[in-house]
Amino acid sequence: MIIRWQTDAVTEIDVELPKRNTPPIRTKQDTLDLVRRLAVHYPDAMIAGILNRQGRRTARNNRFTANRVGNLRRHWNIPKFDAANAPCEDGGLVNVQKATKILGVVSGTVHRWLLDGFIAGEQITPRAPWRIKMTEELRSSFVEKPPEGYVTMKEAKKILEISRQTVLQRVKSGRLSAVHVRKGKQMGLYIKALNKQINLFNTLP
Repeated sequence: MIIRWQTDAVTEIDVELPKRNTPPIRTKQDTLDLVRRLAVHYPDAMIAGILNRQGRRTARNNRFTANRVGNLRRHWNIPKFDAANAPCEDGGLVNVQKATKILGVVSGTVHRWLLDGFIAGEQITPRAPWRIKMTEELRSSFVEKPPEGYVTMKEAKKILEISRQTVLQRVKSGRLSAVHVRKGKQMGLYIKALNKQINLFNTLP
């Protein structure tokens, strides 16, 4: 600082200015942790889609893109997804695309039964792709024609005198057996609802 006095004298003084403690701009820690988990299983573009569906934003409040996920990974030394060395799914877990080929149905059917609980699945994080455990029991639930004693959902509701939602809840809990006919005019969900079961299930809540 320079002071010029009325006598024309000049004084120079060094003054230390206050420092502004501006916090660094960085991605939230929980998002970074999630990217580390997802990068083991998915490429950057898919990770960006998952983060956006969860409503997450970049450090500068932008939507995620494949490039932004890549930049984030490189900055924090997070390894890139490597399909050749990706870990094998434990317990026979497969994605929806592979499940459709194994079960002989379209992806819309798989997603519908995942939501209804007819197929059991899991996700690494909400809004991530489904992973389905492909068991022999699940395979045997998708058939070419309905077995004896199995009726349509409409008939099952009438026989058991319960709603569709209740039927599905009981299928999910194992109190009712069901199969999915995957071809022909009979295609759809069939429930095992024999007459001898009526008294049993009418007593259930």
